[in-house]
Amino acid sequence: MTTTPNVISIDGVDYTPVNKNLSSEVRIVVLQRGWVVVGRYAEDGDEVTVSNASVIRLWGTTRGLGELIDGPTSSTELDPAGTVRAHRGAVVLTLDADGEAWKKHL
Repeated sequence: MTTTPNVISIDGVDYTPVNKNLSSEVRIVVLQRGWVVVGRYAEDGDEVTVSNASVIRLWGTTRGLGELIDGPTSSTELDPAGTVRAHRGAVVLTLDADGEAWKKHL
């Protein structure tokens, strides 16, 4: 059985593994120019990455965008977008979304 170490020490310096995509949370991301995407959110410096992303073409809500944090409605229209990358300054806002509710759509 092989295991991945939690900490590796080299010359007295401890290093830990980093995997940004495994711990990324599901967010709805509003970008400049009216783009709204949903997917697994991560930041690296000035770059924002939304993986397993979909563009939310039609919200299909009666109470606004915030209604989608609990998952898409039956009227929501999504367009698969793969990986979306943007400069941090292009992000207008993000909404934490229920990962389980969005799981089958990402």
